Amino acid sequence: MKSAKNSGAHKPPADIELRPVNPGVPVTVAPGQQLPHGTTSGYVGRFAPSPTGALHFGSLLAALASYLDARASHGTWLLRMEDLDPSREPAGAAQQIIDTLESFGLLWDGPVVYQSSRLAEYQNTLAWLEQRGLTYACDCSRQRTRANNGIYDNHCRHRLTPPPADFAIRLRLPDIRICFDDRIQGAYQQDLLSQCGDVVLRRRDGLIAYQLAVVVDDAWQGVTDVVRGFDLIDSTPRQIALQQLLHCSTPRYAHIPVACNQQGQKLSKQHFAKALAPDNTALYLREALNFLGQDMSGIRRLETTSSLLQRAIERWDIQRVPKLANIPVEQQLG
Repeated sequence: MKSAKNSGAHKPPADIELRPVNPGVPVTVAPGQQLPHGTTSGYVGRFAPSPTGALHFGSLLAALASYLDARASHGTWLLRMEDLDPSREPAGAAQQIIDTLESFGLLWDGPVVYQSSRLAEYQNTLAWLEQRGLTYACDCSRQRTRANNGIYDNHCRHRLTPPPADFAIRLRLPDIRICFDDRIQGAYQQDLLSQCGDVVLRRRDGLIAYQLAVVVDDAWQGVTDVVRGFDLIDSTPRQIALQQLLHCSTPRYAHIPVACNQQGQKLSKQHFAKALAPDNTALYLREALNFLGQDMSGIRRLETTSSLLQRAIERWDIQRVPKLANIPVEQQLG
């Protein structure tokens, strides 16, 4: 990829078509307020799983919390598949997630968006950032970052000669502190360069990185509220920084505790988390609502899935969610 400085007569890319805000047209929108160009309600939420396997109890928590927050706000709830890494995505996993959500009554609005169908938009965004000198090529190994406690030292930012091939594309983050008020966890802040370092937007293998795709798609879909797991809270400041560079509005964020097994490991396919059993939906929902600290008084054990969801929507209170990073769950759930 040519740098912006040496692009010669290369035609500049067109402005990225992001909704509801186009890059180059700054706007001021307080998180949670209705966005320009409007939506059917002031609230747009989403659930965005990676189809790397069946949904487990941890992913149910994220789906349920974002669903309840959207429905209690009379808002829109979207489903987006983050299917950008084919090597990690078993055949049929995306459809299995869809079927599982339907069995739990967690029904979304509009069509499912697959990130694999939006590669042109991500490339256009990369070109837009490159044209403005906001990216650079990097061939540093992951070991370099691991050796620095997971913080990239911006080594390639200062190179006089960029790597000729086999490189990632990183974003030049500003040297600032990002602060935001998480609706569950409270005030959170991060010094971008000293606590994070320049972030990868395109991997060395050519795949688009999560940080770029999530920002582009949240802006394009007009997402106003993001409810997700605590394991992603440290990604939020760098996503806010990218939103600011693209002149996109910033959603409100809420990070729920992560469910972990008895060994303290996050429930995941890597740690052999159990797939949800569609014939026990009401049981899982009760356990998930208890985990999220919701009012369970008067709820009978024989409550159906649909009536349980309706009660949960009516009683949803995000301030009751524990302000914790993680919570262990019983072995039968993990």
